[in-house]
Amino acid sequence: MAYQTKDNTGSVFQNDKKEKDTHPDRTGQARIGGVDYWVSGWIKQDRNGKPYLSLAFKPKEEKRTTPDRASTAASQDYQPQNMRAAMDDEIPF
Repeated sequence: MAYQTKDNTGSVFQNDKKEKDTHPDRTGQARIGGVDYWVSGWIKQDRNGKPYLSLAFKPKEEKRTTPDRASTAASQDYQPQNMRAAMDDEIPF
């Protein structure tokens, strides 16, 4: 049986694959409100030199916000038959 993250919990581990300074120092996952997230963490310092962990969360099943060109072109050409009829009707103003 695979480990299942409980709601509102998560884990981060040292990132052994870090190659650049911009890559996170820690990576892991969390479940918040029933949604699974990837977690990235960077070890930083505040003004006084005290270390802290800055976190970023990204949904595992993130939807695309900008569709690729092929799907955009296809969706522009497609209109259901009832939508075409509704758009051809005159608007009584």
